[in-house]
Amino acid sequence: MAAKKLRIALIAGGKSGEREISLKGAKEVFRALSPEKYEVIRYDPAVDLARLAAEGSTLDAAFILLHGLYGEDGTVQGFLDLLGVPYQGSGVLGSAIAMDKNLAKILYKNNGLPVPDWLMLQGEKSQEANIDDILLKIALPLVVKPARQGSSLGMSIAHSKEELATAIRKAFSYDNEIMIERYIHGREITVGVIGNDTLTALPLVEIIPDERYDFFDYEAKYQPGATREICPAEFDENITARAQEYGLVAHRALRLRGYSRTDMIVDNDDIYILETNTIPGMTPTSLLPQAAAAAGLSFSALIDKLLELAME
Repeated sequence: MAAKKLRIALIAGGKSGEREISLKGAKEVFRALSPEKYEVIRYDPAVDLARLAAEGSTLDAAFILLHGLYGEDGTVQGFLDLLGVPYQGSGVLGSAIAMDKNLAKILYKNNGLPVPDWLMLQGEKSQEANIDDILLKIALPLVVKPARQGSSLGMSIAHSKEELATAIRKAFSYDNEIMIERYIHGREITVGVIGNDTLTALPLVEIIPDERYDFFDYEAKYQPGATREICPAEFDENITARAQEYGLVAHRALRLRGYSRTDMIVDNDDIYILETNTIPGMTPTSLLPQAAAAAGLSFSALIDKLLELAME
């Protein structure tokens, strides 16, 4: 007798600035979910929350493919917890902490991970922040970003006082709390982690944006051909092992589960932690699936594995 198919809610779209990326990833995940194993029902939280609530009791699990606010920040995770529907990835607490760049950095630091120096500005009054005061604390160039956004939305690199003032205004247009961080010049890498109780660090991926881009910004992330990725990244054993260990420490420090992807900068022998993604991009050419493929896990096998971990 054929095994009963699992009813899977594929949740994508939503209301964040990363809606289009979410929908694009969902198309690939839908394609990778075997129709022999799964019955897939699509939900877009922008319009389908009532339907998801009504049908929750009929679902075996959910695959959340929402990035940024209202999806990667614990809100949808809490909704699914109330419905009793298991889902891949981190719960409410881990999702919320990882989304808040300031809280995440405090936890990285408390767990012995190296991070670039930073300071926070909050509320409207900070928009008139005294640039000279900031520069007394951290020297140019500086990275300026909203505290709670993904895909580098609202982020800038400032090389002068004028650019810093512009970058602060831009970041505040996305959030009422922003981070100003020392810019580290180096090679950008990312480290994927998979597992619940037993964790595995995946091979490193190096990210090399085209020289047109100042950094790995929204366009560099999603414009075809704008970025070159090398997987496994070409580093010596010491850097590779240390970066993988840092990825595991970051995952545990933020109380994550299922999977994560932590971005880092390698500056000669130093490695700095930037941030951790709890729902990384999910197309076959996205960073975490590339690393999984290098570890011998095909895209469809990765999706299967994440759903298995969800239902453990």
